Amino acid sequence: MTLLYSGMPSELAAAYRAGAPDANGQVPERRVSDGDGVPCRHCLGNVEAGEPYLVLAYRPFPAPQPYAEVGPVFIHAEACPAHVPEAGLPERERRARSGRILRGYGRDDRIVYGTGIVVANERIEAEAEAILARPDVAYVHMRSATNNCFTLRIDRAS
Repeated sequence: MTLLYSGMPSELAAAYRAGAPDANGQVPERRVSDGDGVPCRHCLGNVEAGEPYLVLAYRPFPAPQPYAEVGPVFIHAEACPAHVPEAGLPERERRARSGRILRGYGRDDRIVYGTGIVVANERIEAEAEAILARPDVAYVHMRSATNNCFTLRIDRAS
């Protein structure tokens, strides 16, 4: 199975950079990175030391509903290229300090029970493939195992 990895959609990242309110209705906060642990959820790379970034509440779902989790994320304050889904799992995620949470969602954007697991970094791809092999799973979200922040979305290639 070929996996596709994507971050925040470019249109949404551009809107936040232009001052659009986040999922909590607040203007994103602007900060300067110290270079340690500031992952951009649009390009899926790191915000390097001295670079400005935004902190905002993000809901990676099309609409509010009981399963549409909201949490804090970072994005570069200046435009950055979107991660190319076919480029594979970003290297940054392979080196993360902690494992990751993987959770499958159905076409209705609700959690598919029995798919949520905490995995070690070296098992991300194998476990994502196993979850996506289920016919009731449309996509997978990956989150930080320590802070539960959205990391990226995983889809199967068509």
